[in-house]
Amino acid sequence: MEEIVNATDEGRAGQRASGADRVTVALVPKAADDLQRTVERTGLSKTDILNRAITLYNFIDGRLSEGAELLIRDQKTGLVELIKFF
Repeated sequence: MEEIVNATDEGRAGQRASGADRVTVALVPKAADDLQRTVERTGLSKTDILNRAITLYNFIDGRLSEGAELLIRDQKTGLVELIKFF
């Protein structure tokens, strides 16, 4: 089952930039669950999370296409992981 999310359905019309694109997204169940957990953890709206996710993906994809690597370091253990996007 897919969840349909309207990226501007959060009732924040007064805060939207003029000319904002409206997009309807059909999310697979895992993505819908991840989105809901992120809403609950951060208190951000679905719109804010999707906007940030797209901007972050664009940044990471751009850097990776330039030959950079994405590394995550655990501050507690010092363990460094190489993150691959396919």
